Amino acid sequence: MPAETADWVALNMVRGIGPRSANQLLREFGCPANVFTASRSALERVGLKPPTIRELHDSEVLQKAAAEIERLEPLGIELVTLGDPDYPSLLREIHDPPLVLYLRGRWREAIARPCLAVVGSRRSSSYGINAAASLARDLAAQGLTIVSGLARGIDAAAHRGALDGAGLTIAVVGTGLDSTYPAEHRPLSTEIVASGAIISEFPLATPPLPQNFPYRNRILSGLCFGVLIVEAAEHSGSLITARMAAEQGRDVYAVPGNITSQTSFGPNYLIKDGAKLIQCARDVLEELPNDLRSDIHELSDGPSPAVQTSIDSVILTEVERSVIELLSTDVPAHIDQLLLASQLSSPAMMNALLGLEMKDRIIQLPGKSFLRRL
Repeated sequence: MPAETADWVALNMVRGIGPRSANQLLREFGCPANVFTASRSALERVGLKPPTIRELHDSEVLQKAAAEIERLEPLGIELVTLGDPDYPSLLREIHDPPLVLYLRGRWREAIARPCLAVVGSRRSSSYGINAAASLARDLAAQGLTIVSGLARGIDAAAHRGALDGAGLTIAVVGTGLDSTYPAEHRPLSTEIVASGAIISEFPLATPPLPQNFPYRNRILSGLCFGVLIVEAAEHSGSLITARMAAEQGRDVYAVPGNITSQTSFGPNYLIKDGAKLIQCARDVLEELPNDLRSDIHELSDGPSPAVQTSIDSVILTEVERSVIELLSTDVPAHIDQLLLASQLSSPAMMNALLGLEMKDRIIQLPGKSFLRRL
């Protein structure tokens, strides 16, 4: 890597310098190398505190940056700095773009497509999970890259939906790329690397600190032409993402929810405030500017022809048809309820559910509960 790359990485690692102050330093001094050689008085004038100035003038931070860069290739991680031509163009436009992006996977291909963020509550309802997965699947099948945060709930459903649509998805995370948070999403992250990318601005070994995630959210919206909120409580991070999207000049979309549900407050509030109400993939596609619309497939009312043909061509057995008729798209049914309602034996029910899951007609939730896929 060029020598100046280490300067970018080092500046990104200095304690006491966040994204806004880092970009202020670049506006003042021109490049990271000039920041490290600036005088104490010049650094004091831009508001840096003595411990931060001492770290900037200590050669140890540049040594740490060089060691960090050495670790990347064995981990399959690439590095792009704000000074590189490969840096995502939309993200470069925001007020406080990350100095450095750590990336794994097919990131060039993923960011070359129109990107849509799909985010929502970690404590999501069955309705929310089904809606996020269905919309992400249909939009990914149409050629959009689905961007989310790898969190539990809506984020994970959005990533899985994009993968089900044979599309690309990007996970923007709040940790270093040498770990996965939450840990149970390691298998999902492996799939995402194979069919998209995982991106972080944080150095390796950065733990999932609470303050990292608001920073992460501005990248989620900054990479995308718009943000789709599926579920969000009144004080959720997803509403922060929606606010950042609006400040960045991005479109805000929302899926309406049950007015009695706590997680419906966010999207319903956003719709009252002017967000576009989304019921199906077509609602998003019709809002795209002409230059983005030309980059994706022709508009359709549902999944792309390939996906719809695949769904329509699935042949269900008589038992599978009887079981799927017992399932709802928003209220999960426990296996004991299904056994009681169907009068099937336990082995017959298990075979039917397995068959329906393999044919992508149902979603299994934790605790042996099931939903019909939208």
